[in-house]
Amino acid sequence: MLKGLSVLAIVAVVLAAGSLRAETRIKCASTTSTQNSGMFDYLLPIFEKKTGIKVDVVAVGTGAAIEIGKRGDADVVMVHAKQQELKAVEEGAFVNRHDLMYNDFVIIGPTDDPLKIKGVKSTVDAFKKIGAQDKVPFVSRGDKSGTHTMELALWKKAGVEPKGQKWYLEVGQGMEKTQRIANEKRGYTLTDRGTWLATKDKDKLDMVVVLEGDPALFNQYGVMAVNPEKHKQVKNKEAMVFIDWLISPEGQKAIGDFKDKNGNQLFTPNAK
Repeated sequence: MLKGLSVLAIVAVVLAAGSLRAETRIKCASTTSTQNSGMFDYLLPIFEKKTGIKVDVVAVGTGAAIEIGKRGDADVVMVHAKQQELKAVEEGAFVNRHDLMYNDFVIIGPTDDPLKIKGVKSTVDAFKKIGAQDKVPFVSRGDKSGTHTMELALWKKAGVEPKGQKWYLEVGQGMEKTQRIANEKRGYTLTDRGTWLATKDKDKLDMVVVLEGDPALFNQYGVMAVNPEKHKQVKNKEAMVFIDWLISPEGQKAIGDFKDKNGNQLFTPNAK
């Protein structure tokens, strides 16, 4: 009888441990592009099945995601503005940052391409062309996201100050909504390829890619943990399990295997 009770006790402990394991949750502040593309819907069930750790995603612009992490309101951050990320690590807000994956930005516009951007090879030259007119809108996310940061850098390189211009529309929205507004306004916008491929058919956008392939449009994503020395409440151990899995051969393969319904690979893994 005592032996039977011992077995039952062991079983109870194992079940309790399994229950606790399944209930472990961490929060990841990330970008609208990773969410809109469907990547988290694909990756997280694989990770959860392997580790029992659930990941709750807060999808905002990169700037907002970094601020959430700085406040200690997330355990891990996945964003795409490398210089901002490195600066935040240098300031001590984050630890264990890794390059994770990349895709690229593209300029999309109306199917009739009223400013004839197609054929222009340089993004800077395309921005100069957009800035030299006042009839066709350019829709900006205007939200301090990674995409917005890239856009502002391109305007600066082009020697164009867009703010306050008749043709420049700042909407303060995520990428998918910004695309929809550009579609409604018959204007141009800068978007990441992942969001474009994942949403253009669903949202029935009457738009096309008018410029792509410029090395200046490279779009690096990184992942980093909130510094537990700054915020004692963060779940650093579980956050590092997530980061280590993402940069492992298994996690990198999962990222590379993620494709849209047409078979397009949306992100290329490049963790080192």
